[in-house]
Amino acid sequence: MGLLKTLLFILFFYYAFKFLTRLLAPILVKKMADTMQKRAEQQYGNTNNYNNVKEGETIIDKKPNQDRKTNNSVGEYVDFEEID
Repeated sequence: MGLLKTLLFILFFYYAFKFLTRLLAPILVKKMADTMQKRAEQQYGNTNNYNNVKEGETIIDKKPNQDRKTNNSVGEYVDFEEID
């Protein structure tokens, strides 16, 4: 009789744990995701700085490099002629 009680006790707690996990897991995952989102927002700051820009206006953050080097050793131009 003691073995049967032990097995029923183990099965009861197994299914109770499984049931509670299904109920509480989504809540815990949502809470963890919200916490991670808040940390990311604090770390990177609020990146909505471009809301002040009018529609159609262009913003250039960085000028392109003016030191463009031309590669003259690409090859030589050959003008082909058709042969009849």
